[in-house]
Amino acid sequence: MAAHEILAATNAVVTLDVAIPGTVWPWLVTMNMWAKSIGTGVIFMLFFLIKKYPDKVGGLRFPTTVVSIIFIHIFLLFTLADLHQPFRMWHIFFYPHLTSAITIGAWMATVFVGLLFLLAFLSFIKKDDAAFDKVLPWVVALAVPVTLYTAALMSQCTARELWQMPTESAQMILAALLSGSAFMILVFGSKLGWEANRNLGTILGLSAFMSFVLYMSEYVFGPMKAEEVAAILEYVKGDGPYTVMFWIGQWVTYLLPMLLILLSRSSKSESILKLAAILALVGLWIVKHVWLMIPQLLPMS
Repeated sequence: MAAHEILAATNAVVTLDVAIPGTVWPWLVTMNMWAKSIGTGVIFMLFFLIKKYPDKVGGLRFPTTVVSIIFIHIFLLFTLADLHQPFRMWHIFFYPHLTSAITIGAWMATVFVGLLFLLAFLSFIKKDDAAFDKVLPWVVALAVPVTLYTAALMSQCTARELWQMPTESAQMILAALLSGSAFMILVFGSKLGWEANRNLGTILGLSAFMSFVLYMSEYVFGPMKAEEVAAILEYVKGDGPYTVMFWIGQWVTYLLPMLLILLSRSSKSESILKLAAILALVGLWIVKHVWLMIPQLLPMS
């Protein structure tokens, strides 16, 4: 062995020689994903309603924008709280690493918040609906990558097969559509009329159905993809520690809202539709938490 190789070997620095105990991403990240879904989802639904029912939206532009601002800031707050060095977050902006999903997500979220405040200014101060409607498509376009940001971040965890990008991307978009339609039904439904509520219910029901299909595909066929996926899914199968929580989430978020939406359409009941919306919003937190936690419980060695 050459002398310089011996020297390099003796100067080796060990930075981590034990596994990190416990879970790295706790319930703070669940709050992060849940709030982000609502914050972007209501913007998607506002765009839909303006295009479909321009005469009924009326005064919903400003309050919907405020809802989005509030929930996006909840998303940012819990993101900051989960950082190991939160007081160094300004490094993301002054020393950016453009290959990092965190950096790109932070920049996109910042621009998104800026556009939301522009919408608030146009709707509340200037009261210019035409200008608002011209800016809104750009906000919707940016809401898509902001929604997908967490999926991109989770996909970088290469040892966690259950978090890989294609499935998680679909689940993030569907979560935004589900929570956005549920929130609009629950808070603004009384101002929209039955026809608009029915269509929001259809979006909610289809989002619930497609999300449930994705979850069941992984639940049933997951072991065919990788041994690591099979081991993870044992936490929600049979007597696994997360079995009860997993199925409560599936019923509350997807199955019961789908049944209630069908019942509301046959009876034209807005009360039943609101109940479906409440269940979907509450249950979404549960399903996100289970799918966040169980891959972290599998030992990596």
